[in-house]
Amino acid sequence: MKTRKRRTRITATPAIAGKRGWVFCLLGALLLTIAVPAKAQCTAQNTAFQSGEHVMYDLYFNWKFIWKKVGLASLTTFSTTYQSQPAYRFNLLSVGSKKTDFFFKMRDTLTCYVSEKLEPLYFRKAAEEGDRYTVDEAWFSYKDGMSHVKQKRTWRDRDPQEMEYSDTRCIFDMLSILAQARSYNPDDYKVGDRILFPMATGRRVEEQTLIYRGKEDIKANNDTIYRCLVFSFVEYKKGKEKEVITFFISDDKNHLPIRLDMYLNFGSAKAFLRSVQGNRYPMESIVRKK
Repeated sequence: MKTRKRRTRITATPAIAGKRGWVFCLLGALLLTIAVPAKAQCTAQNTAFQSGEHVMYDLYFNWKFIWKKVGLASLTTFSTTYQSQPAYRFNLLSVGSKKTDFFFKMRDTLTCYVSEKLEPLYFRKAAEEGDRYTVDEAWFSYKDGMSHVKQKRTWRDRDPQEMEYSDTRCIFDMLSILAQARSYNPDDYKVGDRILFPMATGRRVEEQTLIYRGKEDIKANNDTIYRCLVFSFVEYKKGKEKEVITFFISDDKNHLPIRLDMYLNFGSAKAFLRSVQGNRYPMESIVRKK
């Protein structure tokens, strides 16, 4: 197997499995095309998105061999200002239906600001998942060729936890990395490539592994079939490889997630593209519409 170094890619596992939120599964799918140089060069040119983009997803869970729709997720992008400077704002909302709250209550809201050159500026995630409620915040700064981040996690019933981290590489949150990831080209991937990367989780930085599987045609929830890049996010426990999420990403300049298959500790879940509006480029990955 070929192992790539000096690259940064970010993804996550689902909160339903006791780790992170549905929203991070969606974000992970959006972050697969990133190839960040190993230095604190945080600026980049936006070649993928535009203000006004709006993407919707349907969320499903396999409950006693029956697939049930459990909620919706939306991702929006807007031009704005941050501390009087031009910026982009990303909002990601994930909401479970009231009918399925008895099974798993989910209300996640993520917001981040990046400069026009896509530098991370500020990030906030408020998550209500089951009986757990947390707020994560991150503030970014740059000095002497280093990237710095101050992070804070607040719980409903305990004292806040704070941490600081610095790196010669650029430090991203789960939404600001999205802004840069979508502008990169994955044409040099080969089937079986293993991509090693650090992930900022809000309280720490973790190392993860992603495997490129090739291409496949995938049907979304808008009666459209897309040509997709396929990636597997895997974990290693006691020397054994376990697939956690399979991502299906549109094979075009938009690099949008079309479907996610999530393998949980007590079942499985899926997220399907429902609609997209305001995308910068035509969806050239469309194979056919039914």
